[in-house]
Amino acid sequence: MQPSTLPTTDMPRQWPTLVIVIVNYRAARLLVECLDSLEKELSDLPARVVISENDSRDGSAELLRSTIESRGWAGWVSLLEVGSNRGFSAGNNAAIAPALSTPNPPDYVLLLNPDTRVLPGAIHALLEFMQAHPRVGIVGANQVHPNGTPLRSAFRFANPLGELDGTLRLGPVSSLLRHWIHAPPIPSEPGPADWVSGGCMMVRKAVFDDVGLMDEGYFLYFEEMDFCLQAKHKGWSTWFLPSATIVHIGGQSTGVTGLHRIMQRKPEYWFDSRRRYYLKNHQPLRAMAADALNVVGLCLWEVRRIAQRREPIDPPKYLRDSIRNSVFLRGFALPGNSRDT
Repeated sequence: MQPSTLPTTDMPRQWPTLVIVIVNYRAARLLVECLDSLEKELSDLPARVVISENDSRDGSAELLRSTIESRGWAGWVSLLEVGSNRGFSAGNNAAIAPALSTPNPPDYVLLLNPDTRVLPGAIHALLEFMQAHPRVGIVGANQVHPNGTPLRSAFRFANPLGELDGTLRLGPVSSLLRHWIHAPPIPSEPGPADWVSGGCMMVRKAVFDDVGLMDEGYFLYFEEMDFCLQAKHKGWSTWFLPSATIVHIGGQSTGVTGLHRIMQRKPEYWFDSRRRYYLKNHQPLRAMAADALNVVGLCLWEVRRIAQRREPIDPPKYLRDSIRNSVFLRGFALPGNSRDT
């Protein structure tokens, strides 16, 4: 499948309808900047924004409510207070489900992180691409750090050999396993991807009709990978569109990721989500292989790192936590939505 040239016409463009869902957890001030970037971008689109406030308990709801009123945004921005923090999937679903159940549901839903700024033309480019490619179910935008550094946002599905490559970090092995690497080089042209980051992910309504909502068994992480995989099972492809660009600060709600961020220990729910993905979508043997190769790679890397006197680059206690949260010690029961805070 190759991107087609969009037809030109002198008639006014009839844009499809769009709902943008932003899940907020303690990132309200950045979210206001995100809405600022959206205001002009959405001026000619039949689009609205629903903020799913995930029980931040830090004054976020009050700040957002007062800002929407004072800036005159009530016509296109609404605030939904979820009432409890049940994670990314549940926060999105709380806004997506009512939107899809209306008499005139949106043609597309855009999942957008609160710590993003949408650059001019990005949403128009995503909509144009989806309209031109009716069998593409999901498209992701190109993401960059605030300093312009590219941020990988198009990936391959998690797999055991990719786990080995990601922890071993050895050039010849990476070359040998290039078809299994989880985060391949950022494409310069539109193209298919296994899955794209939920930081900016546009989903066709028909995908929700076929797949259902996002799996709320994930608290955070791996849920968009799982969703793209379910869409693939239903015959929908996922694409990455480099011409649609957003700035993504990253890690503002979790503190786990982000450029120049001090590395923090991975939370328990990250390991639960990883284990859920493998056990839900693959046979136990594949989950065992993924955990085993992950730990083998980490052990070999640690030996090489110490011998070469390199600084640690993994989160604190990552090897220990990987072993403790493996299927070998946690078993094969499907983990549910949980968090350790």
